[in-house]
Amino acid sequence: MALRNVITVPHPLLGRVADDVGSVLRELADDLVDTMYGSPACVGLAAPQIAVSQRAFVVDVSKHRAMAGKFSNGLIVLFDPVITCTGNREVAREGCMSVPDFTCDVERYTNISLTGIGLDGEKCHIEAEGFEARAIQHEVDHLDGLLILDRVTGPHGVFQRKVYK
Repeated sequence: MALRNVITVPHPLLGRVADDVGSVLRELADDLVDTMYGSPACVGLAAPQIAVSQRAFVVDVSKHRAMAGKFSNGLIVLFDPVITCTGNREVAREGCMSVPDFTCDVERYTNISLTGIGLDGEKCHIEAEGFEARAIQHEVDHLDGLLILDRVTGPHGVFQRKVYK
């Protein structure tokens, strides 16, 4: 288990489609979880962000203010995820550790279903909505070589990230 460095644009690995995993990579999962929890305000992290081109991600929105009083799945660790998007689409502001200087308005589905390989090595099915669905779609984008800069609603949807002191 280790806290890993997060790569940032314009690193070429961020624009590459990640390779299928096919099984559980426990050390990778542990590193993703440690790095996510060790990074302030981080609610998700994909393997390509730590320079590992594998289809794996972690998400945990349970302590984020957007989830106050709402259900979340808690810590999600998934390999080879496949998303089925449903429901309405909405635009909201997103940040990304790999795009540290900007936030962007991005349109996403409000409800999703996804399957993948869980930490136990078994196929699992997850339903998510709202902020959690947005976070999962964001991480799966990383596995497909996409960033918020690729999904931004237009030039009016890119904002200088605020620095809080």
